[in-house]
Amino acid sequence: MKKINIRVATLEDLPVLLDFEQGVIAAERPFNPTIREGYIQYYNIPGLITSDHIRLVVAESDGKLIGCGYARIEPADRHYLNYAQHAYLGFMYTAPDYRGQGINRMIIAALKDWVLERNITEMILEVYPDNKSAIRAYEQAGFSHHLIRMRRSIK
Repeated sequence: MKKINIRVATLEDLPVLLDFEQGVIAAERPFNPTIREGYIQYYNIPGLITSDHIRLVVAESDGKLIGCGYARIEPADRHYLNYAQHAYLGFMYTAPDYRGQGINRMIIAALKDWVLERNITEMILEVYPDNKSAIRAYEQAGFSHHLIRMRRSIK
């Protein structure tokens, strides 16, 4: 396996990150019937890159971007939790040809280091319950099941 470098994303990475975003959306559509058809965007990627409370990192191999993910510092959403802030992880993506090589774990490790530097002790992410491969990857990175969010269309 070639050397993989994890680094902070820059605005020069934007064209590839926009492609990665469409990869995330395409991967999630089969799990979520509420996502509109056609071109959509999930993220304000320039904002992710330039924000003080967000760290967007990329994985690269031989100068080619092959993955990404961010951590966003957020206030705890319930007053009774034993932490005041947590890091929400999102935009977790690995290019198809590089999956299964531990890149997601490397990205999470880099984000964890950044989060710990800010004295944050909780990391949270969301994953569709039928996305078994993503769940396995997150479990291997130390995450455990916590809550199940449910929905129902009433049309």
